[in-house]
Amino acid sequence: MDLHIDDFYKDCAAGLLLLYQAFPRKTALYVEDLIGREEPDEFGLPSKRHQGCLGALLWLADEGYLRYESTIAYEALDQAVLTEKGFLRLSRAIPHGVHEGDAELPPSVRRAKATLANQLREALASRNSEKVARLARLLFEPASSGAGDTV
Repeated sequence: MDLHIDDFYKDCAAGLLLLYQAFPRKTALYVEDLIGREEPDEFGLPSKRHQGCLGALLWLADEGYLRYESTIAYEALDQAVLTEKGFLRLSRAIPHGVHEGDAELPPSVRRAKATLANQLREALASRNSEKVARLARLLFEPASSGAGDTV
């Protein structure tokens, strides 16, 4: 089983959600805030898990989901912010994002609950790795309408 891929999905979701919470402000995105403290190896190098998380964040930047000004050693991305692509993907409504009991809620609350960001947040909180993986793959897919990312 490819556990590093599950970690990749989780790291991407957690990193993007931290930036979503700060949007549109720039912020430092620390690996330790996403995965907790990892002890360096005997040579003082970051653990494989730490390197994997940082790699996921750098990949998100390479793919246009976030921007950052610099890295802080192996610890963080400094002055990170979501790009338009990242923001629109996280804020779009996803199918089945609103549940039956949500019909009584105000429209603004229903809209917020239906976003990919909210669904990812709930999946991470419940530690449902299968749901995190499914939602992360949805995050990486363009809108199915063919019209690009729209909210």
